[in-house]
Amino acid sequence: MQLILGLALAAAVFVILKKWGALSPEGQKAAIWKVILVAGGALLLFMVLTGRVHVITAGIAALIPLVRKLPALLRYAPMFRKAMGNSSGNDSSRQAGAGGEHATARGPMSTQEACDILGVNPGCSREEVTAAHRRLMLKVHPDRGGNDYLAAKLNEARDVLLGRRNQA
Repeated sequence: MQLILGLALAAAVFVILKKWGALSPEGQKAAIWKVILVAGGALLLFMVLTGRVHVITAGIAALIPLVRKLPALLRYAPMFRKAMGNSSGNDSSRQAGAGGEHATARGPMSTQEACDILGVNPGCSREEVTAAHRRLMLKVHPDRGGNDYLAAKLNEARDVLLGRRNQA
């Protein structure tokens, strides 16, 4: 009996892996979700039939206070990522350096590119440039969860439009 079950299980695994290899990445993602839902449904059915639903009820009851505090906890997610060293800021710092080298290899930023970055029209006033820079910097500054690369691009665009290019 065990031999038959073992052979049946081996055949099932073989068929599943063969079909898995033929799926596209989107199909694999959909198949994973289907497997998770079917396994969850089977587990729920098993727990109902064996009288162990109280375990799920207790788990849900334990999660309710966490769910209520989740919005407040999510405010601290960027700080937590930064403290754990898994911050996108660390990656963006490396990207900012690489992007800066790429930009200098390509040449200085053009006035049209600077206008596009800040979202202003060519020939706009200094006040419009400063206001656009300030408005966008509030969104992309690294201290507010943005990244160094975008902040550097905004600063460069402002400097180009205000005529303060670095003469290094």
